[in-house]
Amino acid sequence: MAEKLSPEQVDEILSDLKGWRKVENRDAIAKTFKFKDFSEAFGWMTRAALQAEKMDHHPEWFNVWNRVEVTLTTHDAGGVTRLDLKLAAQMNVLAGA
Repeated sequence: MAEKLSPEQVDEILSDLKGWRKVENRDAIAKTFKFKDFSEAFGWMTRAALQAEKMDHHPEWFNVWNRVEVTLTTHDAGGVTRLDLKLAAQMNVLAGA
């Protein structure tokens, strides 16, 4: 099982993850991705889903038209782990961020 990171560790790593922030009242991180249109957003979600599946680590996300809201946490660890931060970094790469 992945090890839960301390709030200080999360803060330190988040400083290098463009656009990601801590979720208020929850041990999770989040980001809203915006794309040109629905097709671009859905294409990104498909690529991100394949990456998540390879990692066996799945996001909580919500899509409306060109916007995808993503929340990452490791449920069995009870908070943010290195898996979340690795997936966040991969999602940024896939989005060109």
